[in-house]
Amino acid sequence: MTTKVQHFDLKMRQKHPSFVETGSCFDATNSKHINVRPGGHEALPKKSLDVSAFSFNKKTCKKTPEQFQKKGTGPGGTLRPPKRDETPPEFPDENVTPTSTSLRGVLAEKNQNSRPRALSKKLDFQAFLERPNPPNTEFRRFYERGDLPVQIEHGGVHNRIAWKVAIEKLDFHHYLPIFFDGLREIEMPYTFLSEQGVYDMMKVGSRMIAPVIPQLIIPIKTALNTRDRSVIAKVLKVLQALVKCDHEQNLVGQALVPYYRQILPVLNIFIRKNDNLGDGIDYGQQKRGNLGELIMETLEAFETHGGQDAFINIKYFVPVYESAIIN
Repeated sequence: MTTKVQHFDLKMRQKHPSFVETGSCFDATNSKHINVRPGGHEALPKKSLDVSAFSFNKKTCKKTPEQFQKKGTGPGGTLRPPKRDETPPEFPDENVTPTSTSLRGVLAEKNQNSRPRALSKKLDFQAFLERPNPPNTEFRRFYERGDLPVQIEHGGVHNRIAWKVAIEKLDFHHYLPIFFDGLREIEMPYTFLSEQGVYDMMKVGSRMIAPVIPQLIIPIKTALNTRDRSVIAKVLKVLQALVKCDHEQNLVGQALVPYYRQILPVLNIFIRKNDNLGDGIDYGQQKRGNLGELIMETLEAFETHGGQDAFINIKYFVPVYESAIIN
């Protein structure tokens, strides 16, 4: 008896995210009905209030037969310790983000009541859950109405930006915050244009960036508050290039020190998000997708280029950080 073996030559590629509001390539994004705040906490699932924590009253409920002690459990009048649950817990520092990598996955799981234990862990540790990231950035709005002098130049290997105006002639106070606001975009072509535009402007106009730093803080903070790991990784790489763009004077690194209060709290949350591979090899390390290592590299760049007050301010918001300069 012979069996026919089917060969599949289809390559599995990651599908680019798309929003319903975007529509087709001929439409403008319909952002009129978007009423959620990017990076806001309002859409997170809320826990029930524990009455006993604020009064002498204690809330009780009738136990089900599954909750009573059964034969073979408990010490049984001896000093023998009870049997432990050997199922590995979902540690909050590692696997709290749902498989759908969105808040809707948590809400759907809550409605189905399929895994109450996993859901309780996610409700207890909401700091790692993704926040809303609606497609209503200033970069998207300006690009769709043709106010940005950029277009994609499709190359044989990599795409790049074809600037319609010389970069050094641009008003950095106007255009650079718009491009930074587009860093939280996850949809093409906005994500490519905003990120590559920021790198091009930092490369050409490094001397004109320091006066614009106060206007860049809110877009950076909004992008980090989305808690989207791909967005955080993108912003961290941009921050490293930002403090190194004027390596001769380090004015940009020193100008960022007063704004550590807006940038570093999210970094302190994800600083332990390292990949524990044991003796394995991370073949994708050239993509620089490890969040913990990116955060450490960013903090070291902040300390190196931030002047003498950088370390004490970093230590205040990220207590586990140790100096890369001071022995």
